[in-house]
Amino acid sequence: MSEQRAMQRLCGLMRKAVQDYEMLAPGDRVMVGVSGGKDSVALTVGLAMLRQYIGFDYEVVAVTLDPQFDHQPMDYTALQALFARYGIPYHIRRTEIGPVVFEYRQEKNPCSLCAKLRRGALHTAAQELGCNKIALGHHLNDVIETTVMSMFYGSQLQAMPPKLHSTSFPGMTLIRPMYCIHEEDILAWKRYNELEFIQCACRFTENCTMCDNGGGGSKRQEVKTLLRRLKRDNPNIENSIFRSIHAVALDTMPGYKSEGVEHSFLERFNALEAASDENE
Repeated sequence: MSEQRAMQRLCGLMRKAVQDYEMLAPGDRVMVGVSGGKDSVALTVGLAMLRQYIGFDYEVVAVTLDPQFDHQPMDYTALQALFARYGIPYHIRRTEIGPVVFEYRQEKNPCSLCAKLRRGALHTAAQELGCNKIALGHHLNDVIETTVMSMFYGSQLQAMPPKLHSTSFPGMTLIRPMYCIHEEDILAWKRYNELEFIQCACRFTENCTMCDNGGGGSKRQEVKTLLRRLKRDNPNIENSIFRSIHAVALDTMPGYKSEGVEHSFLERFNALEAASDENE
């Protein structure tokens, strides 16, 4: 498979997600937070190319928040060249996230604080650049792993929605255009791309066993390994889990939560019983 065919596949699956979940509309100005990894880079290029096939126009803006770990700014010239090739406006914002997380605070979970600071800075950048939507780089495997993790470690059945309203920034919508894309499709594109993807410069990434950052020892990595093993016996297991969150039989659930309010099956059960008594 050539790089062009690999990207065409990504665009096709991205188009499906965008249309199925109504993620984009004419005139949208979409910002992508680019870490420099394969997911955010593929998302940015894919969204830019998708404009040729989607049937309406929207804008794509890429932003990198340089955390400046160890007070050292990173080199993003390769990304600048790539995005320039596709006509994507690219902004690099130097931040003090690295020093704040690792020098000014003694955090038991620095990854959580770092993620919180990044989210705030990302939303602020989107507002300042006049964007009404932020595209996140989560793919189908992220959706599946999050669902399994919530059951195994969170004692709840929780998925990752294709789009949602920002709770902190009214009027801002978060979308996940790679919702239907398997990680292996992104890796296929990566193999045919000349860009050297930027690795996280955080010195905690490989050693943090508490944080869910994809590094060694994380719960997400455990789930990845488990799903990989299960896939050997059932190659369709990922698609089955993905389809299951689209077909939740709510009537069979003993309890569920909606908009922060917990509900019991007894509400419906007692209502049906009361209605039956009235009809007798």
